[in-house]
Formats: sequence, C-alpha cells, structure tokens
Amino acid sequence: MQSERQTRRWSREYRSRIIQGDLSDLENVQDLGLIENLAIRLPELVGSPLSLNALREDLQVSHQSVSRWITMLENLYMIFRIYPFGAPKIRAVKKEAKHYHLDWTVISDQGLRFENLVACHLLKWCFYRQDTAGHDTELRYFRDVDKREVDFVIVEDRHPIHFIECKTKEKVASSALRYLKIRFPSVTATQLVLEADIDLVTKDGIRVCSAHRFLEGLI
Repeated sequence: MQSERQTRRWSREYRSRIIQGDLSDLENVQDLGLIENLAIRLPELVGSPLSLNALREDLQVSHQSVSRWITMLENLYMIFRIYPFGAPKIRAVKKEAKHYHLDWTVISDQGLRFENLVACHLLKWCFYRQDTAGHDTELRYFRDVDKREVDFVIVEDRHPIHFIECKTKEKVASSALRYLKIRFPSVTATQLVLEADIDLVTKDGIRVCSAHRFLEGLI
C-alpha cells in the first residue's frame, strides 16, 4: 500500500515538474494549466488511435494548439507515438497514431498498463537495433478498415518482422493476429499473456507466451 502511494505521489510530482518546470523553461507557452489538463486526460486514451479533434473539443482549444502541445510532451519524453503499419495486402488505416507514456504507472486500467509497459520495452529494443546494427527499425501498430487490430508491429528496413498482441488472460490467439499471420506467413507472431505461465506455439504458427518470458529475452 505504501509503495502504491509513493508511486502515485512520484507520478504527480514528475508531471508537475515537467510541465511547470521543464516545459516553461524550454517553450514559450502561456497555457500551462490546459497542457496539464491534457497530460491528465491522455492516460485514459492509451491503446486507441489518438483523435486530436476529440481532444480539441474536450479542452475547447484549436486543433493547432493540441497538436503543438502533444509534440511538446513527446519532445520532453512524457509520451511517445507509434503510427499505423500499412501494406498492399491489407486495408490498413494510415493516419492516426497511438500514444504511450514513458511512466506507465499513470495508466489505471490493468490491461492498458500492461500494453503500455510492453510498448516501452519494444521501443527500447527498436532503439537498440538502430544503435547496434544500423537497421531502420520502427515500432508500429495494425488496424484496418474492418476494425481488426494488433497492438504492435515491428518493422525493419520497411518490412514487418514481428506482430505482437497483448492480453491479460486470453490464451487463444486473437483473430486479428491470425489474420496477419495468414497474410504474412514468414513474419513472427506472438501473443503476450500477463496472468499466466505459458509458452507454446499454436497450429497457426503463433507463439503464445507469458510476458516475463518474452521480455527477459529482448536485450
């Protein structure tokens, strides 16, 4: 209980210090209160395409302001965005980004917090590949016009190399992950499970694996 209380206090102080301190020092902004409201609102929107227009309406500001503020928070390493993966074989959406927080403790929902934690580890692995092997490695996500979605797609040198879906309990591979595996049979596909100790490969060639087993092998 004490640990949870300390975590909440640290997160609040971290947010305030960045916005009231670092942001005001580095950027010429007058709307620190509205930007802090934006930072408070964002954790609820993790895991879904980020609609700047919806945020604009919530905050009663211009689209340009919201876009600028999101970029500021990204530049200060509060959040990061990942963009859709599209290919001729799939009818993927190509515009809206998803966002995640570098401090994933601000996410209250367990499933979304788990997804955010995995996103941070995968982003770190992509940076590792860029720095050590010189590859153009990116973290993306998949969503198509039929609303099939897979949490993460790792793209290297413009080609997908890994599809990754996060589930708290579900041990049966998701239909969207199977859909991508069928269309890209040579690409590794993994479903990460939080509340289980499991590591198996389905008949579709999809690895269903406990998150701790998978993440400890990244770097």
